[in-house]
Parts: sequence; structure tokens; C-alpha cells
Amino acid sequence: MANYVYIATSLDGFIATPDGGIEWLEDAPNPSGGDFGFSEFISRVDALLMGRNTFEKVLSFDQWPYSIPVYVLSNTLKSVPDELKERVEIITGNLSVVLSKLSSKNHKDLYIDGGKLIRSFLQEDLIDELIITRFPKLLGKGIPLFEDLNESLEFKHVETEVIEDYLVKSRYRRTKRCAAAGQLRF
Repeated sequence: MANYVYIATSLDGFIATPDGGIEWLEDAPNPSGGDFGFSEFISRVDALLMGRNTFEKVLSFDQWPYSIPVYVLSNTLKSVPDELKERVEIITGNLSVVLSKLSSKNHKDLYIDGGKLIRSFLQEDLIDELIITRFPKLLGKGIPLFEDLNESLEFKHVETEVIEDYLVKSRYRRTKRCAAAGQLRF
């Protein structure tokens, strides 16, 4: 199973303001009305795993934005709104248990969303690809995308795209160490 992150950050590495606000993301100029490549990305994955805080933020949107199955990892959330019961499932357990459950449902490519969840996946070295879009804005403080890791992780730069002379979207693929040779493979 491959795990992908598709997320936006400020120049100083924050994904949201201290109170979880993401309104600053609406500042991007978008004369063509496109989605900056999100629909192309979402067509490559077959399920989304998000944390409870992200789920609660998405619930505040005008409409539900996902057509793929969504799983919310939470030990405290007990139910989802009635109108989403066919689209959203709450899942519990540690990451290996969760991934096993999702694999048993024949999911192969997961979109991982939510700051805490992404950091947990990184801590366990379970992210295969990062797609990070940087906004030219300094928030000064907020919820960081990255925090301390137990060990460093190496990623290979795959591509970078400048969007509307405003956003910079970069894609990185995780490199792995071959246990026998101790060499990196891509």
C-alpha cells in the first residue's frame, strides 16, 4: 500500500493558523478557476485517511469535496453526520492496524491528510510521496507540517511546478535503504 500526502504550507512551514484556520489558502490568484492539480492527484488514490481535526474542518465546507471513500482515524469520534454515513467511516487503532484494515478493503493508494496524522505516518516512515504546495506567505506561528522525527528521512525531488506565478508545488518520493547493501534505492 502506498501512502501519499498532498498539502499546502506557508513559507514558514505551517499548514494552519494556531486555531486551525485555513482561510489564508483562499488568497491564491486563480484566474483560470482550476484546482491546481488536486483532481489529477485524487484520481491516483482510492481512499483518503484523515485525522479527526481535519474531518471537523472539512465538515465546515459548503459541500463534501470527496468522491472516494474517506476514513477518519479517531479514538474519540463516535459517529459521522447521517448524510455522510455512506461516504465516511470512523476507524481506530495504531497505524499498522489501520493500514491492515484498509488493505483488507482492497485499498492500494491512500491519501493521508491532517497535520497530526501526517506527522505520525512520518514518525513511522510510512509516507511514500509528499506533494507540498508552498504559499508565499509567512504566518509567523501556527500548526506545523513537520516536527521532530526519531530519525531523518530522505526523499528524492521528482518535480517542481510554479502555478500562476504565485504557488510552488513540489513532489518528493521517499528513498529507501536496501538492508543488505545499505544503499539508497529510488
